[in-house]
Amino acid sequence: MMYGMGVLVQIRGVDESVRDTLKARAAARGQSLNSYLRALLTETARRPSRADTLARIDRRVETSARSAVDIVRSERDAR
Repeated sequence: MMYGMGVLVQIRGVDESVRDTLKARAAARGQSLNSYLRALLTETARRPSRADTLARIDRRVETSARSAVDIVRSERDAR
C-alpha cells in the first residue's frame, strides 16, 4: 500500500510483552510492526463508534402493530 505523508503517532508506556506480541503478529503476516499497526489503526478508525451505532439504532422508527409477545403467543396457540 502506498501512503501519502502521514503524521507521526507515538505511544509511550507500552509493555514489552504487548510490543513483542504485536511484533510477532506482524511478522506472521509478513509485515513490519509499523505497517501492521497502521493497518490496525486504520481499520479501527473506519468502524463507527459504539455511540454512533447506538444513535443510528435509536433513529430507526420501525414499529409493528403487534407486540412480540402477541406474535409468539399466537404461534404457540396455533400448534
